[in-house]
Amino acid sequence: MHSSGLKIVDTVSWPVADLRCDWTEDCPIEAVAAAWDVYKPQLDAYVQRALDPREAPSYGVPGDQ
Repeated sequence: MHSSGLKIVDTVSWPVADLRCDWTEDCPIEAVAAAWDVYKPQLDAYVQRALDPREAPSYGVPGDQ
């Protein structure tokens, strides 16, 4: 096996996570799990930003007040 993916749905009308590892010689499931570990703490902020960017947490980038 060289590829793996994870799609997560919740209460909104789109998938809140759609993570993929399309090719690796290593374990693709571990690669997707590592991506999930990075994304999971940020998931709520991404959903909030999609629903109402004014209420989403600021990342402190130029132009983001």
